[in-house]
Amino acid sequence: MIPATNDSQNKKTGKKISEKGAELSLIAVVIPLYNHAATLGKVVADVQRFSDFIIVVDDGSSDGAIKECKNLDNLVHIIRHPHNMGKGVAILSGAEKARALGSGHIITIDADGQHYGEDLPAFFAAIAKDPEAITVGCRKFDETYVPGSSRFGRSFSNFWFRVQTGRKIGDSQSGFRAYPLSVLKAFKWREKRYAFENEILVRAAWSGIRVQEIDIKVHYPTKQEHISHFHRLWDNLRLSFLNTRLTIRSMLPWPHNQLDGEGQPPAEPVTIFHPLRSLRLLLKENTTPGRLAVAVALGVFVGALPLLGMRALIILMITGYFRLNKIVALTAGNICTPPFVPALCIEAGYFMRHGTFLTEISFKTLGYQALERFWEWGLGSLIVGPLLAAGIGFITYLAAKNIRNQQTINQDKGLKIDL
Repeated sequence: MIPATNDSQNKKTGKKISEKGAELSLIAVVIPLYNHAATLGKVVADVQRFSDFIIVVDDGSSDGAIKECKNLDNLVHIIRHPHNMGKGVAILSGAEKARALGSGHIITIDADGQHYGEDLPAFFAAIAKDPEAITVGCRKFDETYVPGSSRFGRSFSNFWFRVQTGRKIGDSQSGFRAYPLSVLKAFKWREKRYAFENEILVRAAWSGIRVQEIDIKVHYPTKQEHISHFHRLWDNLRLSFLNTRLTIRSMLPWPHNQLDGEGQPPAEPVTIFHPLRSLRLLLKENTTPGRLAVAVALGVFVGALPLLGMRALIILMITGYFRLNKIVALTAGNICTPPFVPALCIEAGYFMRHGTFLTEISFKTLGYQALERFWEWGLGSLIVGPLLAAGIGFITYLAAKNIRNQQTINQDKGLKIDL
């Protein structure tokens, strides 16, 4: 065990005492490798200044790059793939090795010499502060020469991340990252190559995993020295297909699977039949009581309008634009299912037109006079809809706020026990 001291970080092993006083497991530094013989030795030596737990994953290199590791240190763990399988597979192979060796986190760093080992202590500190989060190294593009293609690629990727998750990120393409192994094991990843790093950020964000960033330095060698295995045609096509798939999925109304602190999905699903339990689960989805209340109010208001066959589409469009919870809004809209709310709207609209309530319910009033009733429904919904939305939204806010306060109290009690 490492004792808790003022300088709680063990520089060479990556162990650190968390703010709650619990010792973090050993952190492995994983270096995916594919034909980087010219830079691998320098990268490994640079990392060894800060960590003794290094895993090099040779993803089918043909330039003899792995020989550079044999002369450095026997503390470097080496994994070999028989042929090139992709960066995503290499990262997952390194994660499995790290898990087998007792690690709970990995930090990935590229083998091309773009990153600096001196940024590793900042990753160790970030993991200790929030062990359940993915930490991304945000490259400082204003301090060095950066190719125009890299600037565009990062901005393009950041844009789609915002579209798909509703969150801002500074560098969604950085390969210098820290992952909790529980997150890597929680899903079956479909992307195997460069697009893997985009997929994991989006799906982790959907699942309630926090994505935090730290600033890192970056070095771009000259065109003659730089070695890149990014295929402009095929890798861009893979990224395009991935963004299309993720964007479509982000617009669909059913909720994303949420993970708890152990990287496991909740035992019970979100359902209208258990509203309080569902609110507890939804509050884990990086949302707030206020945003849940707005989603409910939106669903109720749109549901009250006479938009036959178009309610779901309109709710999806509005929630997608404002990044509100789609399933909450759609479920709330079902409260306005006929006959009660439409009848209430028709009565309000009839009163606004005639000064009296509609008391005769017959084939004549609902059949031959259907267009008049439809007009009264729309007129009345402009009064009933906002009132009903405000009332139910306010009740939702109070319930969610109470649950959130109780969760905070329980967390504070747990923190005191840990300390």
